[in-house]
Amino acid sequence: MASRAGSRALHVLRCPRRLRSTAAAPQEQPGEAARPAPAGLSGLRGAPRPLPPPPAVHFGDPRAAFSSKSSAELLRGLVVLGLCALEPLVERNQQLMTLSRKLLGQQLFETLMKMTFYGHFVAGEDQEAIKPLIQRNRAFGVGSVLDYSVEEDLTTEEAERKEMDSCTSAAEKEMGGADQREKQFRVHRGFGDRRGGVISARTYFYADEAKCDQHMDTFLRCIEASGGSSQDGFSAIKLTALGRPQFLLQFSEVLMKWRKFFHQMAAEQGKAGLAALETKLEVKKLQETLAKLGIATKAESHHWFTGENLGVSGTVDLLDWNSLIDSRTKLSKLLLVPNMKTGQLEPLLSRFTEEEDLQMKRMLQRMDVLAKRALEMGVRLMVDAEQTYFQPAISRLTLEMQRKFNTEKAIIFNTYQCYLKEAYDNMTVDLELSRREGWCFGAKLVRGAYMEQERNRAAQVGYEDPINPTYEKTSEMYHRCLDYVLEEIKHSRKANVMVASHNEDTVKFTLHRMAELGIHPSESSVYFGQLLGMCDQITFPLGQAGYPVYKYVPYGPVNEVLPYLSRRAQENKGFLKRAKQERVLLWSEFKRRLITGSLF
Repeated sequence: MASRAGSRALHVLRCPRRLRSTAAAPQEQPGEAARPAPAGLSGLRGAPRPLPPPPAVHFGDPRAAFSSKSSAELLRGLVVLGLCALEPLVERNQQLMTLSRKLLGQQLFETLMKMTFYGHFVAGEDQEAIKPLIQRNRAFGVGSVLDYSVEEDLTTEEAERKEMDSCTSAAEKEMGGADQREKQFRVHRGFGDRRGGVISARTYFYADEAKCDQHMDTFLRCIEASGGSSQDGFSAIKLTALGRPQFLLQFSEVLMKWRKFFHQMAAEQGKAGLAALETKLEVKKLQETLAKLGIATKAESHHWFTGENLGVSGTVDLLDWNSLIDSRTKLSKLLLVPNMKTGQLEPLLSRFTEEEDLQMKRMLQRMDVLAKRALEMGVRLMVDAEQTYFQPAISRLTLEMQRKFNTEKAIIFNTYQCYLKEAYDNMTVDLELSRREGWCFGAKLVRGAYMEQERNRAAQVGYEDPINPTYEKTSEMYHRCLDYVLEEIKHSRKANVMVASHNEDTVKFTLHRMAELGIHPSESSVYFGQLLGMCDQITFPLGQAGYPVYKYVPYGPVNEVLPYLSRRAQENKGFLKRAKQERVLLWSEFKRRLITGSLF
């Protein structure tokens, strides 16, 4: 009875046979990788020399923060950040740009943009034009994450139409049934334009497979440019650029229901409310529940678990449970999940047409092409996080890439949005899987880009708000997740983390914990990242102190980048308005150069 589409969808995730034992993979002892030689032995042949402590980092020194900038760039920064603090101007930026284009003409308008907003926040029009900035930043210890920031300039109506079409299956268009999905995983016209309420994140809308191939080619060029500009580059991709989002939406619902069923059974065993990794189901009771619900007899479920070396300790945890959904088990009944309220078995996936099946496979093939190229070029590939109704599938597909490509070092990085209530559980479960299977864990931690949109959607559609209630709670979650990864780095040296944050307190917290845990910046296991044109007083002191730090470098033709730039100004207006410290430091450095005669 189960959907054949589900079997096909999961079949393409096949990867080499992995360990099923719940025992952790062998690890180095705490501190072993960076333990200095005992006193008096460092001069002996073969004994490792202790690493010198990293220099102190000061974020209030304007000379260190802006030593890479010319005086003209300082002045431009003062003007641009000052204008961005004027809320009425930011609110009407699109109308003002349209008017300026009419009054000045296209050529003068582009020159004005390059002298001001575009010049401050965007590196240049193409890969040749951005090379001087990349090389100059590298001279000051700052790497680059290239981001081709061209967006389609769609109307809201066009965006909604594309979203509704690309997130609805052929079966649902023909026979209906979309209302049978969980509310969170249904497409809603009112939120079809995914660009609204988003901070510093590009948005892609599905047009056709040829367009997805164009996006893949763009990502490939970014990977090649990153590999050509440095030995330790990063590049970022979005999965919604690489295929039809219908697959992400449906697969996310599969994974969510599967996990929800696990926690419902845990509640029946009196284990509700525990952290994800602490929740373990007793196998005997689980078999009784599965038999009672008509999913499997005790003999059948016993065969499932023994066939996959699961439950040998008498319990099954969430990682064991997730592994059953893999196509290798060929358990068609697992594509049906019982509704605990009605007692009925419900299909996890609707049937895909042959064309939809091909579209899904092409998305995964494009991911594979990008990961292979990144590996060849020595570039780390960060998979950006997206909306919560896409994210379970994005994370699962990224995890499959990590299993395949992170065997020797972290090439593929998953992104964890710490404004989500489930961020800690999601990250710790993935990290534990990397321990058990012996591959290298890579994570980028962000606070999150879709808070306003996610909150509004949850309230209007009618499901639980997935976002932490306050900024303080989000910061607590960020530091909790970060601390967990740093502890893992200390103990195994097989984890890597990108601290993508403009928050000075978070960066200071990271430096403090690195010092406490003996993680030296030269190990290149902890990276920092900020956007071009923002928080140079954090980025450049870190780079000059020897910490691996990167600027996200947007680039693209002026006219094609302006839609992206306009929305970033509106969505970042709160942050830009608060960028008082940066403006004060810019002015201090400008005055210093003026007084000392070094302005030119």
